[in-house]
Parts: sequence; C-alpha cells; structure tokens
Amino acid sequence: MKYLLYLLLSIGGLPALAQQPRFAPRAITLPKELEFYDNQFSGLAISGERLLLMSESRLQDRAEAKLYAVRLTDLDRQLTDSAYVLPYQKLPIQHLAALRARMDSYEGLEAVLIDKDTVYFSVETATPAANCYLLRGRLQAAAVVLDTTFLLPLPKPLAPDGSHIYNAGFEALAKSGEDIVAFFEYNSFAGRNSAYQLDTKHLSNTSQLKHLAFSQVPFRLTDLTTTGFERFTGINYFFKGEGGDAVYRTPATDTASARLIRRNGQFVNYCRLVTVERKGAAFTWQPLWEFPERYRGYNWEGIAAYRGGYFIINDKYSPARPYRTTLLYLQAVN
Repeated sequence: MKYLLYLLLSIGGLPALAQQPRFAPRAITLPKELEFYDNQFSGLAISGERLLLMSESRLQDRAEAKLYAVRLTDLDRQLTDSAYVLPYQKLPIQHLAALRARMDSYEGLEAVLIDKDTVYFSVETATPAANCYLLRGRLQAAAVVLDTTFLLPLPKPLAPDGSHIYNAGFEALAKSGEDIVAFFEYNSFAGRNSAYQLDTKHLSNTSQLKHLAFSQVPFRLTDLTTTGFERFTGINYFFKGEGGDAVYRTPATDTASARLIRRNGQFVNYCRLVTVERKGAAFTWQPLWEFPERYRGYNWEGIAAYRGGYFIINDKYSPARPYRTTLLYLQAVN
C-alpha cells in the first residue's frame, strides 16, 4: 500500500488525479472538400455561430488562401446524426499574395485570432529567417479582407550563441485583456522562455513588444483557445521524428517528460491538453488531459473551446494513409 501511494504521488498525487477531466473523442464527418489533406488546416476559431477552419494557405504550393466556415448548429446535428451532410462556406483570404511579396520568407499561416470582426493571422517562416509576421484583416460575410498597409514583423528568439532556433515561430495567438499574446511553437530553448505581448493600440511599433515569462513548455505548443479570464487550453504535442525535429526531445534529466515520450528505449508520439494561465506578467502551465493512444500520432494544430469541450483539427499528418483532415469534438464526460 505504501508503495502504491508513493507511485501515485510521484505522478501527480491523488488530488490531481481526481480532478483530471475526461473527454470522449467524437469524429466529425467532413465533406470531401474539407477533408482534402492539402488544406493543411492549422487553426480553429469560433466567431458568432460559426466554427472557422484556417488553411495554412501555402501559396508556394499554389494553395488557395482561405478559411472555411461551418455553423455550430450543423456541427451539433452532425454529432447526433452521422449521415447528415455538413454544409459549409468557403471564405477567400484576399490580398495575402500581395503581402507575401513583401516578406523575406513565407511558409504559410499558422495561427488565427478573431476579435469581433477583426482577424489576425501569424505567418510561419523558414528557420533562418529573422522574423515571423502578424497580419490583420476584416472578417466579412463572404471573405476575409487583409489590410495591405499592415505587416508586422515579429522577431524570432535566438539561442545564447546567436544561432537561429528550429521551429520557434508563433503557433498560437490569444487575447489577454486588450492585448494580443503570441506563443512560440517550440519554447524549451536555452535562455529566456517567454511569449510576446502586443499592444493592440500600438501594433505598428515593434518597440512595443514585451516578453512575458512562460514556464518552460516541453515538446510543442501547437494552438491555444481561451477558456476563462486569463485562462487557456493548449495542445502540447511531441513528434518522434528525426533530423531537426529531434529538438523536441527532452533531456533524460527531465524524467516527468521523458517517461511520456519513450517506450522500450524508443521515442513515441505523444499528445495532451494543457492548461495555461496568466498571473501578472507571467504564464504557467499544467497538464489537463492525455489523448488516447489511437490519436497520439495525429499532428493536431487547431483547437477551439465549445460547450465544455473542444473542437480539434490536424493539418494532415496522421498514422493513417492516405492523409486526410480529421476534425474531432472532445466531449466532456461527467
């Protein structure tokens, strides 16, 4: 009995275990156009009565710049009737090509934030690029119209030796009061782990960027959704890949993280939800819920809170072949 109590305490304690929420993943049947893998969705947002799906809009691959909109009432119906064909609307993103022409690098849209009818996008760039970018536009009835006068460079962090950090772009955007906070995808680099705070009243002035301390987050933080006052839920994903992706591997000295991503001496994919909270000028995080084994190999890149649960979406990568878009609703279980 003493050994069992020690084991439970060593992995988070009895009170923590009792408080962990449970979710039941429920698959949404998507129309063929939305299911197409090369949409490469990288963000979700709820605006009014619609769920918006953001394509990476990889113009270099001749992809169309677009969002898709699906009514929440239709999603509710699809969850109760899997035969129901989900209606949707395509919203072209206008002027993205013109803005891309002014960037030093462009690898696609990575995060979306909607504040009333204002839309913000973060742009991912190649690792050697000095900056990522923030775009701004208007959400209209049939399109997103980008502001061609607004193109804000977001400086990437550098390693202590001045080198560029692999995949340290901005994968999540959130509102904090009247400010925007941009979160790094990879945020376990040596040095100052942080997020960027941007004053919406001075967005054109990069000198207004502020670093907010953030407890070191292992693996990747691929998206966030607001769940309360200064409280968010994020996707924390580990990809077992080689090459540059090996940067996500935590050191063996971090035993809490290492036990999640190793099995029989081999690295394995891992995914969980984490709670992120802001207190003063700093963010902290804690584990919320682990994905079931069957869903840990999906590259989840978008999340939106809805009715006590979450919609989540992958870009295209999954254990199944051929690749396809997968949209789940994580329904809270009492």
